[in-house]
Amino acid sequence: MLAICKREFIQSFKGIKSIIIIAIFLLTAYYSADFSDLLLSLSDDFTSEEKQIIHTVGISFLIMFLGMLFVMGLSHDIVNREMHERTIRFLVTRTSRTSIIVGKFLGIALFWFVCLLTSFVIISIFVHRFDLITLFQSASLAIYYSAFTVLLSVLIPKPSITMFLSIVIGIAFPILNGWVSLTSNVWVSWLKYLFPFYYVEEQNYSFLVVLLLAGVMVGIALLVFRRREC
Repeated sequence: MLAICKREFIQSFKGIKSIIIIAIFLLTAYYSADFSDLLLSLSDDFTSEEKQIIHTVGISFLIMFLGMLFVMGLSHDIVNREMHERTIRFLVTRTSRTSIIVGKFLGIALFWFVCLLTSFVIISIFVHRFDLITLFQSASLAIYYSAFTVLLSVLIPKPSITMFLSIVIGIAFPILNGWVSLTSNVWVSWLKYLFPFYYVEEQNYSFLVVLLLAGVMVGIALLVFRRREC
């Protein structure tokens, strides 16, 4: 499992897409700190709670509204690529299917955690404050996206289809999430409990539910993968 996790983690840093995404995170972190300091100096209307999170608003919005697109765009074929190229047979003979799925999930989740941690460290250098709760909230979203990506890659065997879906779902997900959170339709509003945004609205530990939802998706992916012929 650890070997697969390490391989996927290192592999995530390779390629032009990874470089572009990392650059976006670093630039967002830099300008979040810079712009938020300007806002605080120009206005005294912010509440104490708003002042605590204002420096990380840029990163938070980035992971909320573009996070799914980034994660799926980078790792949409994390499982079905191996199945399509028949290299999955070599993995299955050397390790368990549980280790394959969990290792791949942990590899991409660790990649996004490192990206987020680096961004928050850059912000803390400028503002002399490290927002641990917001980091964990953002990381929980990245873990949720990673679990969903692994699940979709297990359910759909063709990388070309998951590549297309990564764009569609990546754009539609935050829109749908916002809609189910705001709608008063009782037939739809219950869906907000299945989406992660509902659990990161407040500065508390409700983000742990997001980790639980991610665990459920990884569990489903594992059950499906165990029944599939490789």
